[in-house]
Amino acid sequence: MKKLREGGFLIARVHYLAGRILARKLKQYHLDEINPAQGRILFVLWHSDSISIRELAKKTSLEKSTLTSMLDRLEEAGYLNRVPSKKDRRKILIELTQKDRALRDVYEQVSGEMTELFYDGLT
Repeated sequence: MKKLREGGFLIARVHYLAGRILARKLKQYHLDEINPAQGRILFVLWHSDSISIRELAKKTSLEKSTLTSMLDRLEEAGYLNRVPSKKDRRKILIELTQKDRALRDVYEQVSGEMTELFYDGLT
């Protein structure tokens, strides 16, 4: 049982450090207004734009209340819009803006650097 707890602690520590490294790299590229969790939201939207909040919550593993406040901040900053669905009036879709699309290349560069950092030397 002790090893299991130590493993869980180490995984949590790696996650924490990865977030700090990512935040530092984003700041180097002048993307410090985007935190790692918001970056996760944008990453999901880059791969499937115009999705519901429910689907976005599932794909980002964020609670709806946390996701809602992050979406508010990203919308205020001009990175996304909430748009009523044309097929289902009860549904609100999250769509990217042109401002967001400019971030994608830089964010992918940072993501590549993170991958290189974590997996360098592994086969």
